[in-house]
Amino acid sequence: MSVTNKRLGKHGVLVSNLCLGTMNFGWHTSEEESFKIMDRALELGINFFDTADVYGWSVEHGYTEEIIGRWFAQGGGRRDAVVLATKVYNPVDRKANLPEVNSDGRSLSAYKIRKHCEGSLRRLQTDWIDLYQMHHIDRDCPWDETWQSFDALIKQGKVVYVGSSNFAGWDIATACQEASKRGFMGLVSEQSIYNLNNRMLELEVIPACRHYGLGLIPWSPLAGGLLGGALEKSKGVRRNDKNKVEELEKKRGQLEKYEAFCKEIGHPAGEVALAWLLHNPVVTAPIIGPRTIEQLESAVRAASIKLDEEVLKKLDEIFPGPGGEAPAAYAW
Repeated sequence: MSVTNKRLGKHGVLVSNLCLGTMNFGWHTSEEESFKIMDRALELGINFFDTADVYGWSVEHGYTEEIIGRWFAQGGGRRDAVVLATKVYNPVDRKANLPEVNSDGRSLSAYKIRKHCEGSLRRLQTDWIDLYQMHHIDRDCPWDETWQSFDALIKQGKVVYVGSSNFAGWDIATACQEASKRGFMGLVSEQSIYNLNNRMLELEVIPACRHYGLGLIPWSPLAGGLLGGALEKSKGVRRNDKNKVEELEKKRGQLEKYEAFCKEIGHPAGEVALAWLLHNPVVTAPIIGPRTIEQLESAVRAASIKLDEEVLKKLDEIFPGPGGEAPAAYAW
C-alpha cells in the first residue's frame, strides 16, 4: 500500500494524497471505531483529515469535531501529525444552547466566521485550524467582510490556510482576485463533488483551480457507493434510499460495463474510481469516508494503482465527461 505526500495546489504544505473524511464519525461509526480508523490512517501515511462544524448530524451538530478533539487529547503527538481541515457556513445547532443569533442562517459573515471558528477550536481541543474552508458560496456577503474576518483569524494564529467548498469556477476567480487586491494569500484549495459519474467540474472549476494554483479535494469519489461495486453488493447503495436506488437503475448499463471492465483489469471498482481521480494533476487528495478499517485499507490500496492511457480512454468511453473545458466544450 502506498500513500504519498503532495503539495496542496501551488502552496508549500505537504499533505497525503488521500484525505480522511470524518463525516460518518459519531452517527454511522462509533467513537471507539473512529479512534481506530484515525490511528490506522496515520499508520498508513494519511496525515490530512477533513471535518465540518455540522458533522454529527442526527446526534448533534459538532459531535464529529468533539470525537476528533478527544482523539487529539490522548496525546502522543496526534495533533502535530495531522493537517486538520474543517468548515464554516451552515448553522450549528447545539442541544444545550438557546437559539443563536442568525441560527437558521447560512452565511460567511464576519460574525459567523469568528463565532464558529471559536466553537470548532473548543470542540477539536486545538489552538489552530490548518485549513479553514468556506462550506458553500455566500454571494450576499461582501468579500470585504469575509476576507477581513479570515485575515484576522490568520493574524491571531487560529487559522493557517483558507479554502473553499462547492464554489463555481467564477466564485473561485472572484475570491482569489479579491484576496489578491488586499495582499492576502487567498484560497489554497477547493473541495467539491467530483467522480467518474459526475464530471461537471471539468468545464470550469478544474481550469480555475489550475489557473489560481488551488489543490482540488474531491468529495464523494465513489458517487455515494455507485462506483464501489454497487451492482454486486447491495450495501453499495442503501436500499432505503429511494434516490440512490433510482440512480442505480438509471445508471445500470454504464455500471455493468464499468464493473465488468474493473474485473478485466483486476482491480475492485471502488479502487479504480479513486485511482482515476489520482491521475488528475489538479487533484491533491480525494476525500475517503470509511466507516470501517477494511474500507480505509481498500482506499489506500487505490493509491498504488497505475492506470495506463488505454484504461483511462476506456473509462472515458464508459463515463464521458462534459466534453472538455469551457468554452471549447460547447463553442469553437
